[in-house]
Amino acid sequence: MKNREIATIFESLADILEIKGENAFRVNAYHRVSRIIGDLPTDVADLVESGEITEIAGIGAGTAGQLAEYLETGRITRYEEAKKSIPKGLIELLSVPGLGPKTIGLVWNDLNVKSLAGLKRALRGGKILDLPGMGKKKVENIQKGISAYESRSGRLTLGAILPTAEEIVEYLKETTGVSDVSLAGSTRRYRETIGDIDVLAFSRKPAAVIEAFTGMPGVKEVLAAGTTKASVRVSGAMQVDLRVVPPDSAGAALMYFTGSKDHNVRLRGLAQEKGLKLNEYGLFKGDRRVAGKTEEAVFRRLGLPFIPPELREDRGEVEAALEGELPDLVEREDIRGDLHVHSNWSDGYATIEEVARAAKAQGHQYVSINDHTRSLGIAHGLSIERIEKQLKEIAKVNKKIKGITVLSGTEVDILSDGRLDFPDKLLARLDVVVASVHSGFAQSSDRITGRIVSAMENPHVDIIGHPTGRLLGTREPYAVDLERVMEVAAETGTALEINAYYERLDLNGVNVRRAVELGATIAIGTDSHHIDQLWMMDLGVHTARRGWLTKKSLLNTLTKSALLKRLGRK
Repeated sequence: MKNREIATIFESLADILEIKGENAFRVNAYHRVSRIIGDLPTDVADLVESGEITEIAGIGAGTAGQLAEYLETGRITRYEEAKKSIPKGLIELLSVPGLGPKTIGLVWNDLNVKSLAGLKRALRGGKILDLPGMGKKKVENIQKGISAYESRSGRLTLGAILPTAEEIVEYLKETTGVSDVSLAGSTRRYRETIGDIDVLAFSRKPAAVIEAFTGMPGVKEVLAAGTTKASVRVSGAMQVDLRVVPPDSAGAALMYFTGSKDHNVRLRGLAQEKGLKLNEYGLFKGDRRVAGKTEEAVFRRLGLPFIPPELREDRGEVEAALEGELPDLVEREDIRGDLHVHSNWSDGYATIEEVARAAKAQGHQYVSINDHTRSLGIAHGLSIERIEKQLKEIAKVNKKIKGITVLSGTEVDILSDGRLDFPDKLLARLDVVVASVHSGFAQSSDRITGRIVSAMENPHVDIIGHPTGRLLGTREPYAVDLERVMEVAAETGTALEINAYYERLDLNGVNVRRAVELGATIAIGTDSHHIDQLWMMDLGVHTARRGWLTKKSLLNTLTKSALLKRLGRK
């Protein structure tokens, strides 16, 4: 939790400096520090104490001093000074999708906009259109961003919350008298954004559990503490709600507090049809509890097989269960490889050998290196000459490391005019070609859809990366006709990606299900830029499960030889 808290501070500091128009080198340095700290697998406090922190590339003596200051005092003077130098309301604007620091600085300096309310007034008055580079389309995107922000205000991404949630579960499992602990709510359903963390503990000693919960490391504020439930706020302003229930009601309580609300309504209706009553305490016939200790027992008494939490959204899962047609969902153990990873040849942080060893430790049989191409200069994209050298490096690594194969690949840019950033002759030599849109987000639906369709019609493009281009909480999807993309994907044999990076999860579960209904194949790539991000394959798998995905529709479940044969058929 401490690492993520510090990473957020440095990210915010970089944004504030960019709003103020300060030196781009300094801004980028703080962004880099934020990414490094956020990705650390080790507690930053241990690295600072041992002095090893300055051995990490990108962390200098100045940054190390700021980290030490925070660990000692709970604040960073540079950050506190930066916050005081701009109106408080501008910091909130950073959370509006599509509204970056440069634009915020522009409306502040030229229109004296100091808050969300002020920005809305500037939009209504039309003055914002007079600013340099502020066309009608950009204004429309800002308005959409405000609507999206207000509709999801207070929600955080699943990937940002999950590590903290799992830490809390593991901590509470060590509490005396606890038989088990589980996540509940939308976190257990693996929704892409989460309002707060719901935790259930099963124990006959609730007072001891409440005391342990409210006294956890990282608790910033105790919001409530009763006899069987409590709420706290932890680092990053996340709220965590705990309920302690007796083991005899564990299954019923877990079902009830997992939700979703609509799914629970369907189950209660089904119970009533059978002359039963279902609530968080159990399944009852009159006053007699007939099930409740386990979820499986409750489902069985209702005449249903176990319905995985990811499906509990009232999207036909109850009907499918009644008909015996629930899909055999893909499992994490079915995954044989990662089909989208970056190395330090472009904007990643690890060597190809380091990526290979880390992927092997994840249990993968293969990993695809998909660094950016030449047009994406900001990501240090590879020229044709550099990718030729990279191919030789991949061959060396494959000779050196046994038990995993590094596949050659690229994340080739789909340029604004629809062309690909590398010639076909080069793409034909690569194992896995991911094609992605990284520019021209404001183009019309016809233009963006046409670009992606053109890429899929290329025989050397295997996967379309992050098909909608969204960034959770910060950028809305571009105006792509996703139905058309899915149809062409099926026609051409091009896979569509579940980009498992925690800020994307793109495609989402609903779109995954529709893509497969239309005959498309899915591929999961973590889009990792650091080896400690490879764990996000878990997020990809749960997103696939939310899309009702089975092994047969997922490229990552194929052996290496079967995968290359499948890609070669296109």
